[in-house]
Amino acid sequence: MSYKSYNYEGLKKLCNIVFEKFGFNHEESENITDVLLLADLFGIESHGIQRLVLYYKSIKSGLVKLNPKIKIVKETPISVVIDAGQAIGQIAGIKAMDMAIKKAKNSGIGMVVVNNSNHYGIAGYYARMAEKEGLLGISMTNSAAITVPTFGKEAMMGSNPIAISMPAKPYPFLIDMSTSVVTRGKIEVYNKRNDKLPIGWTLDSEGNDNSSAKDVLYNMSNKKGGGIVPLGGSEEISGGHKGYGFALTVELFTAILSGGLTANYVHTNGVSGTCHSFIALDYGIFGDKKAIESNFSEYLNEIRKSEKAKGKQRIYIHGEKEMEAYEDKIKNGIPMNDNTLKEIDEICKYFDLKMDDYIIQ
Repeated sequence: MSYKSYNYEGLKKLCNIVFEKFGFNHEESENITDVLLLADLFGIESHGIQRLVLYYKSIKSGLVKLNPKIKIVKETPISVVIDAGQAIGQIAGIKAMDMAIKKAKNSGIGMVVVNNSNHYGIAGYYARMAEKEGLLGISMTNSAAITVPTFGKEAMMGSNPIAISMPAKPYPFLIDMSTSVVTRGKIEVYNKRNDKLPIGWTLDSEGNDNSSAKDVLYNMSNKKGGGIVPLGGSEEISGGHKGYGFALTVELFTAILSGGLTANYVHTNGVSGTCHSFIALDYGIFGDKKAIESNFSEYLNEIRKSEKAKGKQRIYIHGEKEMEAYEDKIKNGIPMNDNTLKEIDEICKYFDLKMDDYIIQ
């Protein structure tokens, strides 16, 4: 499986046009594209443009509604519950974090939970929305059940990522991680490459190790059992019960608090039902903001300068690799594999677009 790098501006223009062809307005298309391609710019291939085919299928099947009735179910000075009306996740997510940010600026904290939504891209995008406003941002989402609880063989939780971002120097702090060992998108990438999965990532229908990406995807899609193991692995000795606990925590902060669907009911009966959570915190309620930021930045720099293990040259802080990848890919292009390129070409043909007018090396 070969990769070639393609110009970011060309991909951005193509995605904007495709989403408008889907039926989104110009602003919505730009927002969805921004979330989608930020994943590629950060080096997160699993959630980047390779997800375009997922949205294409979700819209055609009716899973994603093009003119959703997004409504506020409940609101207080510091909180909101939103019914997304089966909107695409990026539209609901950006609206929700905007509301959380406004409440945080007025009251010190804002928390917005969303139900009845769809896939919203990388959680880190929304956490960074708050960080860019000088706040501490947190975002989480559940998804269709793909993660198996410790000692189980049936998927009961989603990949359930947690993202946290806060201003710091020289780079903002950003941790964006699934609570499963890997995400479904990563399994899809391995499947496209025809690569075997590393042992310790996934389980078959009987709860045994499985290295076939094709089998894992089939079993997850058809609820045949097995799936991805929690962060830490399938056993307690490796800490898998901790990842399992984090996955449950995300279900609490998303599905349970919003009154929505837990992962084992998401994507049933023609409804996605994905749930999200967005928190913005003005840490100025605890003291001088600049002093807090300075103290945090100093601590992160002390970690960077701390002693390295033998043969290792650098200690990274979460967010550094992403920002360095961003700078590189804006300049040198976004890598894309052959199979993703074929999927995009099929979508372009459906809309009578010439892919070569946009996909430029």
